[in-house]
Amino acid sequence: MIEAWTLRVLLEVAGRGSFSAAAEALSMTQPAVSRQISGLERRVGVPLFRRLPRGVRLTQAGQTAVELARDILVRTDALEARLRAFTSLTGGQLNVSAFPSANARLTPEAIRRFAASHPGVAVHLVRPDEAGPLAAIRDGRIDVALLTSWQLFADPVSAKHDLSASRLTDEVLDGLDLVPLCDERLHVALPADHPLARHQRVPLRKLKDERWIEGAYPDCLGPIPPIAEALGGPPQIAFFCDDWNGKQALVAARAGVMLVPTLTQAALRPDIVLRPTVPVLPTRRLYAAAAAPPFRSPAATAMIEILTTICRQPVDA
Repeated sequence: MIEAWTLRVLLEVAGRGSFSAAAEALSMTQPAVSRQISGLERRVGVPLFRRLPRGVRLTQAGQTAVELARDILVRTDALEARLRAFTSLTGGQLNVSAFPSANARLTPEAIRRFAASHPGVAVHLVRPDEAGPLAAIRDGRIDVALLTSWQLFADPVSAKHDLSASRLTDEVLDGLDLVPLCDERLHVALPADHPLARHQRVPLRKLKDERWIEGAYPDCLGPIPPIAEALGGPPQIAFFCDDWNGKQALVAARAGVMLVPTLTQAALRPDIVLRPTVPVLPTRRLYAAAAAPPFRSPAATAMIEILTTICRQPVDA
């Protein structure tokens, strides 16, 4: 294989017309330059220069070699520059996935801060396919995914949640890192004119006869047993809505009530009020998932740092 440095020597000799001049420009000795060119000629099997009493002149094969070498080095330099852009965060792209309630406040704010710090990196918000976000991270289609403990630890048969770190490592992670961002509290959302809206805390048992608005994982009621126990029976789910704004509109229209996690509480409609519940519902842990080093990109690391900073800031509910 011909090395890039040999091609650079070739171009320097061709441009200066002399081994000695090329050696001076490259901070090499004249014999070292001569050996580079002679070795290249032996490898390709054809003379590239005519040795003259004063300097050298390209042969026809040498002219072709110079044209090709120049093109190769331009592409090599472009390759190095493009790859350096990934490490310096001056280029490339970052694919992020999240769920609707995270997209109400957390994700847009993270993208805004990332774009301000790294304007050369294009951020895309993508939707995972049926294989899910973890599989997409392993395949390189997603760089950072926002997930909750409800998604990672739910037992679909019993609807119980096991937050055991060993279970997480054994059953979920494979070449991935899971970074805890925060534990989100869950409040109940009521229409502003609801009779219980005047209470500082809402006993869940008083919501037994209310109709509830459910959504897709993880924007849902979560583990049903704790809610059912506090209500005195299973919640009456009257509406199923994936869209976060649609769920808020249903609450505002007095069609039902829903649960709202911490990081979304600052992005609600003004005609909805939030109240803590009695008893307090189990928290929902929020994670950022990404490839484990060395396969995690610098852009993914930068985004996780931004997400961590946002989640550590107080939320005005």
